[in-house]
Amino acid sequence: MTRTKKAASFQRRDGLVLQKRINFVDFVGSAHPAVGPSLRPHSQFSPPPETPNPSLPSRSHRAHLAMDDAGDGGASAGGSKKKPSAAAAKGKATGKGKATSKGSPKAKESSLLKQKSPAEFFAENKNIAGFDNPGKSLYTTMRELVENALDSAESISELPDIEITIEEITRSKFNTMIGLVDRERVDAALYDDFESAKAREKRLAKEARFQETQAKNAALGKKVKDAPAARGKGRGEASFFRVTCKDNGRGMSHEDIPSMFGRVLSGTKYGLRQTRGKFGLGAKMALIWSKMSTGLPIDIKSSMKGQNYISFCRLDIDIHKNVPHIHLHEKRENNDHWHGAEIQVIIEGNWTTHRSRILHYMRQMAVITPYAQFLFRFLSDTAEKKLKIKFARRTDVMPPVPLLTKHHPSAVDLLLIKRLITDTTKPSLLQFLQHEFVNISKAHADRLIGEMGPDFSAKTTVNSLTSQQLVRIHQLFRQAKFDDPSGDCLSPAGEYNLRLGIIKELHPDLVATHASSPQVFEGHPFIVEAGISIGGKDVKQGLNIFRFANRIPLLFEQGADVITRTAQKRINWGLYKINQQQDKIGVFVSIVSTKIPFKGTGKEYIGDDITEIADAVKSALKQCCLQLKSKIVKKLQAREQQDRKRNLNKYIPDVARTIMETLGEIADESPPKRPRYDKEDEELLEKINSEEVTEMTFRDCLAQHVEQVDYEMALEYAMQTGVSDEPREAIYLNSLEGSYKFMDLKSPTFLFRFIP
Repeated sequence: MTRTKKAASFQRRDGLVLQKRINFVDFVGSAHPAVGPSLRPHSQFSPPPETPNPSLPSRSHRAHLAMDDAGDGGASAGGSKKKPSAAAAKGKATGKGKATSKGSPKAKESSLLKQKSPAEFFAENKNIAGFDNPGKSLYTTMRELVENALDSAESISELPDIEITIEEITRSKFNTMIGLVDRERVDAALYDDFESAKAREKRLAKEARFQETQAKNAALGKKVKDAPAARGKGRGEASFFRVTCKDNGRGMSHEDIPSMFGRVLSGTKYGLRQTRGKFGLGAKMALIWSKMSTGLPIDIKSSMKGQNYISFCRLDIDIHKNVPHIHLHEKRENNDHWHGAEIQVIIEGNWTTHRSRILHYMRQMAVITPYAQFLFRFLSDTAEKKLKIKFARRTDVMPPVPLLTKHHPSAVDLLLIKRLITDTTKPSLLQFLQHEFVNISKAHADRLIGEMGPDFSAKTTVNSLTSQQLVRIHQLFRQAKFDDPSGDCLSPAGEYNLRLGIIKELHPDLVATHASSPQVFEGHPFIVEAGISIGGKDVKQGLNIFRFANRIPLLFEQGADVITRTAQKRINWGLYKINQQQDKIGVFVSIVSTKIPFKGTGKEYIGDDITEIADAVKSALKQCCLQLKSKIVKKLQAREQQDRKRNLNKYIPDVARTIMETLGEIADESPPKRPRYDKEDEELLEKINSEEVTEMTFRDCLAQHVEQVDYEMALEYAMQTGVSDEPREAIYLNSLEGSYKFMDLKSPTFLFRFIP
C-alpha cells in the first residue's frame, strides 16, 4: 500500500516529473529481494537508458505497472475501487494524461547524450583553422600545403623545390566536371543580384551625382577618387579553384596515406619540438572545406626515396566518423625515380580579395627560406589574370633539422606527468626523473626525492604513485629551481639566411641582422632573430613589418602582435638617425620555439603579455639599430663631405678669375723704384705677363687643394673615432652549381666555405 501511494504521488503532467516517477519505480525494483538488497543513492536513481537490466521489465512497462498500481491499489487491498483524484481527472480531461504516461518526445531528445567527432567539430568551427570565408580558405589551403612541403623536404635535408599552381575554374566548367547541366534563370527576382527598375534608377542617379562631384573637384584641382565598386547583397557568384602543390620531400608510405589525410588530429608532428604545425589539421581541413564547398575528393601522389612505384590515392573524409573514405588507392610506375608528394584539391575560393595576401605570403616565405625554390603559377581562362612568379634559390645552406627534446620540469602540468608515467619505460622514480625531463641529473633527482617526503624513495615504482603523491611532485616542480633549457633543439633560420633573404627580395640600401642567444619563457626555449633594412624596391615609406613564427610568415592581426607593438612604440628610431615617417624601413623578426604562445584561434599573432619575448624582441631590434646607426653616420659624413666639396668647387671659377684679374693689374703696373715683392712673387708676375700662368692654372690648383683638405679632414676624423679604412661590409660568395667537396666554417654572422 505504501508503494502504491508513493508511486501515485509522482504523477504529473510534464515529462520531467514522469521521469522521476519512473526512476522511483526503478529504485523500488532495485530494492526487491530478487534483484538485491542494496539501495542506490538518490543521485544515481536514473540509470543510463542504453543499458537496461534484463532481469527487470522494460522502463515503459514498469511505468504502466506503476500507473495501474496507483489506479486499482485500493481494490487489491480493501476490495473496493478508489475514485481518481481531481488532478488526475483534470489531466485526463485536458488530454495530458497520455503525455504523462509515455513522456514528452522533446524531453527524451534533450536527455540523450550526443557526441561529435573531431572532423565534425572542425567542420562546424572551421574559422579555428583559418577557413573563415572562401578567400581566406584559398589562402589557408595554399599555405598549409606549402608548409607541409617544406617540412617534408627539410626532414631529409633536401633543398626544397616546390611548385604551387592555382587554377581558376568557372561555375560552368565546374558543373561540366561534376556532370551537372546548367540551367537558365526562370525567376530572375529569386536571385540576390537581381535589380529592380526602381533600384537601377536610384543607382544610376547616385553614379551621376558622383561623376558630377568628381568633375567639379578635377576643375578645382582637388584629388579625384575612384568610383566605388558595386556590391552584391549576398555571397555572389562562387568561384572554384584547383590547388596543386608538388615537392621533392620525404614522401609518404603507401599504407599511411589514408590516415594522414582522412583522419583529423592524426599526424607525425606531435611531440616537443619546433614545428611549423602541431595540431594534425592542415591538409585535412582543406579536404573538409573541399567536401563542404564542392563535395569532391582530394588526390594524392607520393613516392619515397628508392621506391620504384608512385602511390596514388583519391579519398574524402567521413565527417561524422572521422575516418577516410577511399575512392581509389593503387600503385603506379615510377620511371623517373621521383620522390616527394603532389596534392591536388578543388575548393571554393576568392582570388580577387586574397591575391595580394597570397603573393605577400610567398614573398615572405622566400625571405625566411632563401635555400628553397618556389614556382608559383595562377592559371585562368582570362589572359590578364595569368601569373607566373619564380622565387629563385639564393643559397644551399640549410638550417639544421629541429630535434625532439624532453619536457622541462617547470613547464609540465599534472596531466602531463600522468601521461609520462604511463608511457615511460623507467620503473623507478629516480630513473623516471632523470630520463624523462631535461636538466635533472642523478644528484639533483636524489635531492628532489628527499624533498618530496618520507613516502618517496629512489626505488619507488612510478606506477604505484598515488594521486596525492603526483600532486606533491607537481607542486615541487613548480617551486624548485632548475637550470634553463638550452636552445640546441631549436632550428632558427640563421643570420646568414635572413640577411640573404632580405637582400634577395628587397634589394635594400642598408641591412643589419642580429640573433639573440637562447632564452626561456615558462620552461620553453626560444630564439629571436631580427633584421632591419633601409630602402629597397616595393617598400613603402615608414615601418614595413614582417613577422615570422617558427619560420612561418604571419600576415593577419598584425596590430596586436608583440613585434608590431615593439617596433611602433618601444623603439626610438630618431635616436639611431632613422626617420620613421620618411625612410623606407623593413622590420623583420623571426621567433622560433618549442611552443609559440599564439593568441586567438587562427595562430596569426603572438601576444604582447609575455615579458621575456617582448624584451628579447626589443633587444634584438636595438642591436640592429646600433649597426645601422654606424653605417648611417658614415653615409651622412660622406654626404656632408660631398656637399662641402661641391660647394667649394662651385666657387673655384669665380675665385680663380678674381685672383687672375688682381695679379694681372699688379703685373701691368710700372716697376717700382724699390722692390716690394719677394723673388717668388716676382717670378709669378713674370709668368702672368708671359701667360705661362692662366686662369685655368689657378682653377686646377684650387681643386687639388680642396681634395687635399677634404682627405686630411676625413683622415683626422677616422683617427679620432678609431674607424679603419678597411672595408667592413659583409661579402658573400657562394657557388650553386657543380659538385665539389667542401668544408663549412660557421659563425653567428657569416659562413666561410673552403673548397680545396
